[in-house]
Amino acid sequence: MTAEMWGSGSQWGRLLRAWQHLDVPDGWRAEIDEGRIIVVPPPASGHNLIADIVSQRLYGCLPTGYGLFQTLGVHIAPFDKVYVPDLVVFQRAELAQRAADVGEDALPVDAADALLVVEIASKGNARDDRTKKLWAYAHAPVPAYLLIDRYDAQGPSVTLFTEPGSGAYKRTDRVPFGGSLTLPAPFLTTLLTEEFPR
Repeated sequence: MTAEMWGSGSQWGRLLRAWQHLDVPDGWRAEIDEGRIIVVPPPASGHNLIADIVSQRLYGCLPTGYGLFQTLGVHIAPFDKVYVPDLVVFQRAELAQRAADVGEDALPVDAADALLVVEIASKGNARDDRTKKLWAYAHAPVPAYLLIDRYDAQGPSVTLFTEPGSGAYKRTDRVPFGGSLTLPAPFLTTLLTEEFPR
């Protein structure tokens, strides 16, 4: 996919080019939402610990040809948004092809091609993860969205949203921290949350 295919002369194209060439400090992430670039600071230690625990579980059950990525921009095509989820399960071959195409490796991938996106809510962005990103991922559509929310008003929880259709997820499975949650095919593994910091 070339930059021309992204409408390089349009406002979206200009915004995307700025996002591609933005020099953010190590550990920071830049996303495109509502027509502007938003820079997100590095997460806290508890957040990173949860990401590590989830990564360890997923590494053991990734489908052949897929990898687990932490800084991958995903394009929500219906709304021209770019998010950088905490974890994304995506095809290695497509990323390798992008890396081989000079100048194209910084373009975001289509969120609909991800098998799973994981967002670990931080205090400052929990509301967006629960609402805006849930809505956007359902519209993409991303087949499975895992939201790990230490700031849920009902207590720290993990929620798996699946079966997207008509802009909403039709299935929601929620467990409090300490519980276990089984991920659907092709993962077929159980996420144990008792080690998650609250």
